[in-house]
Amino acid sequence: MPAAPKPEILAAFEAAKGFMPRHEGLALYEAAVEAGRLGLPLLEVGTYCGRSTILLADAARAAGVPALTVDHHRGSEEQQPGWDYHDPETVDPEVGLMDTLPTFRRTLYRAGLEDHVIALVGRSPQVARVWNTPLGLVFIDGGHTDEHANADYEGWAPHVAQDGLLVIHDVFPDPEDEFTGQAPYRVYLRALRSGEFTEVSAADSLRVLRRTRARSESSR
Repeated sequence: MPAAPKPEILAAFEAAKGFMPRHEGLALYEAAVEAGRLGLPLLEVGTYCGRSTILLADAARAAGVPALTVDHHRGSEEQQPGWDYHDPETVDPEVGLMDTLPTFRRTLYRAGLEDHVIALVGRSPQVARVWNTPLGLVFIDGGHTDEHANADYEGWAPHVAQDGLLVIHDVFPDPEDEFTGQAPYRVYLRALRSGEFTEVSAADSLRVLRRTRARSESSR
């Protein structure tokens, strides 16, 4: 039977702000549970308001490993004013910019998971440059431009341990199906072409890949 979160965790996930549908969340949770068996931290790029963080944190709690989530909390490009995915409730009225950090903290508090998440507040490439710990899972769900998606991949995929999982969200092979660009799809193809990762499962736009080969010298 696939690993599944307890009803209260799933309820917290569904109550949180965010865009990940339930079936993709369940696939992410299953991957996180599997990766947790490696005894290494689980890391997410792109926190937003913590919807998917709930699932990673619960899986990490069960495995006795940390869950980490990286975000500058100013919103990605499609969440800014004038875009379809903008939520005015996430704007800081004092500075006039998005700030999803307070909502994220409330999300974790309501789910009872504050003690199981390390929030890294900063831009993904900057945090990745100072990171040197192997990871059991990296979940890429940040910006959807080629610049941002490639930076997330280049910064974090090298830290996925042998047999660890690289999970990529919003992978849309058909341009007619995409809503914020195909950069995550191109990153997914890049990971496969590297020869370092093998796809193990897919749930709509969520792809799960396993590191099956050490990082090549040419990519170091």
